[in-house]
Amino acid sequence: MKYIEKNIKNGIKLHILNTDKFKTNLVAVFLTTSLKRETVTSNALISAVLRRGSNTMKTQEEISKKLEELYGAGFDCGINKTGDNQVLKFYMETVNDEYVPQMSENMLKTSVESLLDIVFNPLIENNGFKKEYVEQEKKNMKQRIEGRIDDKARYALDRCIEEMYKDKAFGLYRFGYVEDLNNINEMYLYNCYKRLIDTCKIDIFVSGNIDDEIEKIIAENVYIKKLKERQPIYNVVNEKTNQKQNEIVENMNVTQGKLVIGLEVNSKDEDEKYSALVYNTILGGSANSKIFQNVREKANLAYAAGSSYFRYKDNIFVTCGIEISNYKKTIDLVKKQIEDMKNNDFSDEELENAKKSIVAMIYTIDDEQDTGITYYFGQELSNNKNTIEDYINKIQGIKREDVLNIANKIEINTIYFLRD
Repeated sequence: MKYIEKNIKNGIKLHILNTDKFKTNLVAVFLTTSLKRETVTSNALISAVLRRGSNTMKTQEEISKKLEELYGAGFDCGINKTGDNQVLKFYMETVNDEYVPQMSENMLKTSVESLLDIVFNPLIENNGFKKEYVEQEKKNMKQRIEGRIDDKARYALDRCIEEMYKDKAFGLYRFGYVEDLNNINEMYLYNCYKRLIDTCKIDIFVSGNIDDEIEKIIAENVYIKKLKERQPIYNVVNEKTNQKQNEIVENMNVTQGKLVIGLEVNSKDEDEKYSALVYNTILGGSANSKIFQNVREKANLAYAAGSSYFRYKDNIFVTCGIEISNYKKTIDLVKKQIEDMKNNDFSDEELENAKKSIVAMIYTIDDEQDTGITYYFGQELSNNKNTIEDYINKIQGIKREDVLNIANKIEINTIYFLRD
């Protein structure tokens, strides 16, 4: 995979992932802006309304018809929370021109133009979005926000994050808040959209067997030409947590307890994030990890047990599904694994297995077009320019003392328990 990036305008960048590994081209547009309480709900709603129709393709039926004309192309969009940023994502996947009849239209050009049309040429009526679409999507968003409690494990993780980052950007829910929806109408939302488009960071990704024509297609696109240059509003440096240990117990109608322990990695060195990833893999990030083996397998305290490293925030979240009566025992045993790591109580075999596991995961990045795009977008947001080979080399270079250094920077920040 050959990666190239080009500045289209200030704050607007084209990223090309040239590969002959796939029979499809994947085009993505990412709109990145700072997470803020006053805009988080409207931004999430904008993404949902845009997918309903553009000024050219006014309904989802017309969009579907266009996708069928493109030999069954796929279109999707969504909202992500990446560090202290909210990202609106739009994707279109089409078969590569090499695999369609020669008399067909330029598939790459048409797919790029169609996706840019959906994102930058919205359907407008009476100085606002189409009222019917806004009202329908408000109802859908209300159901989505209220339905977050249906996935108890995810809900518990989100609530732990909210408590750790109370009154901070990362504590916000990516889809926003029900109480905001009543104050949003079609004209207000359109004004929010215009403000977003004028100020956000815009990244356009194209993955596939791509020739030099793509740069011309993007640069000469009518909607891209209309976009203003900008100093994009997004966060590179992320806020840290409030430094204090909390224990939060929340009651809900559940049969299984959900325990989440939020750990702070007190590091300011970007390179130490690779050591933190290895540390997490040994602690709870794999089936061979200390938490999985000791808490779930040997002590039989948890139905599920593991940990995840959030590199943008430098946090590790330990998650366990447990019998409610095993709450204290589980916490004590998890704390023991953390202390064992501080005391250099992990083997060379555990270290090497963790590194091999991570490297195996890295090798899969270019197995799917969307994971390749996600990787390079992450590099863009964090101001790193590491190739996949660089990533592998950094992991393979981690030594015992690097992991031990991270282990002694770990502090428990928040313990969250969802119980009956």
